[in-house]
Amino acid sequence: MIKDIIVNLSLGERDPAGDFAISVAEAFDAHVLGVAFAYEPVFPATMMGGLPSDLIEAQRRESERTAKVATDRFELAAKRAGVSAETIILTNGIADGTGALAQLARRFDLTVLGQPTREEDGSDEVINEGVLFDSGRPAIFVPYIQKTGLTLNRIMVCWDGSRAAARAVADAMPLLHKAKKVEIVVVSDKGFKADEAPGADLAKHLARHGLQVELKRITSPDIDVASTILSYAADSSADMIVMGGYGHSRLRQFILGGMTRSMLESMTVLVLMSH
Repeated sequence: MIKDIIVNLSLGERDPAGDFAISVAEAFDAHVLGVAFAYEPVFPATMMGGLPSDLIEAQRRESERTAKVATDRFELAAKRAGVSAETIILTNGIADGTGALAQLARRFDLTVLGQPTREEDGSDEVINEGVLFDSGRPAIFVPYIQKTGLTLNRIMVCWDGSRAAARAVADAMPLLHKAKKVEIVVVSDKGFKADEAPGADLAKHLARHGLQVELKRITSPDIDVASTILSYAADSSADMIVMGGYGHSRLRQFILGGMTRSMLESMTVLVLMSH
């Protein structure tokens, strides 16, 4: 069950992730912690010696003010929804913030993260990668165009038989049980052999859990897998995509695999990922 949720609050004018996290808390009668970052000012090293101290302090105060606005907005929305909630403000540099949120997320059932917009400074993208690869917990990524709360008429499970995909399915089970329909989607760029039945075993497994399951196999030789998945999700009116998160780490610098990055950059539907 989902009983404890953590969400990285947006510092912009809208907060789709915060609003969505509240809707999940409503659906599962869960508690939710909203985290806002008051990032330390970042200046080029060549400028540090020549910057007035009052300018640095003004930047710091503005960052703290923006974070406070985000937590106040979230607390008010949670109160209106009757959801158990609390907030904290973390004062970190971007690099430290990545580890701080990932470490916090380890003691929660679910992390909710917003999709960064192209206009943002890239800090949320770094935070999101860190949480996905280093928290050990599932994360739901919320599109910046998201305007509705949790709706689970149809969940689309992307299945390739990998460890990450299996982990995502297990982590998503509380949500799958609330879905009216679950569709397993297997994508191949080479087609399927007559004696192959990819996805059939998973369909049986989920059916044994009492889920209404459909299986769809898609051959897509000319379009990359991420685009195929997102296109099919739109055509089938999926409310959420469940998939494994792929990537690798080098000296603690998290690098998304191409498939994962393409999904998170282009998604227009909720995506639950586990690594």
